[in-house]
Amino acid sequence: MLGVGGGHIRLKGWQQAAVALGSAFGALLDPRRADLIAALGETTGRPFFERVLERMKTSPEGRAILLERPRVISANVGHAWDLPENTFGAAYARFMGSRNFSPDDRPPVRFMDSEELAYVAMRAREVHDFWHTLFGLPTNLIGESALKVIEFEQMLLPMCMLSVVGGTARFNEKQRALFFQHYFPWATRAGLRCTDLISVYYERHFNEDLEDVRKRWGIIPAPVPPKPNGV
Repeated sequence: MLGVGGGHIRLKGWQQAAVALGSAFGALLDPRRADLIAALGETTGRPFFERVLERMKTSPEGRAILLERPRVISANVGHAWDLPENTFGAAYARFMGSRNFSPDDRPPVRFMDSEELAYVAMRAREVHDFWHTLFGLPTNLIGESALKVIEFEQMLLPMCMLSVVGGTARFNEKQRALFFQHYFPWATRAGLRCTDLISVYYERHFNEDLEDVRKRWGIIPAPVPPKPNGV
């Protein structure tokens, strides 16, 4: 099993606060900085990751994930590219391939005190693109902000809400109207309606029909409103 961290860094209370504040400020200036958003999530999210961990322990698939600790890396998910077109795995492969994304690009976990919590934080980070695929969300600023609303409702991580604030602050007028009229109401409803997504062992469902798993997990795909000019 691969480790989930790039070397654990143990912080004192004031150091943790300093990293959180610095990461928050930097993430607000540039919401595309995945490393800063990751550091913010780790330094502010421990009690919330602990709750996620306890939820996972109550679910059969969640317990299997914690026992086996699968990693979403190329060596483990590369077979998705060979699956039939209608499957969840093939949809994930199309999502990643069309954007030239690699599952190996996620930043490591550095600021979690226990290996178990570090894995939960890493898992939450690595399933992000599965959620993009399931909800049919783009990777532009509107799509990422909408997915952060869903992530907040699923895990209650302060970092998710801060990312929404930072993302929406960068919208132009037409983007803001599109987000709050169409995407935000949908995301709040979708995040509450679906199953406990962090406890789903996605890799075991790669060969299943995409629409079937959406229905089983209570997924409401993203709306497709008319695209305003400038979005």
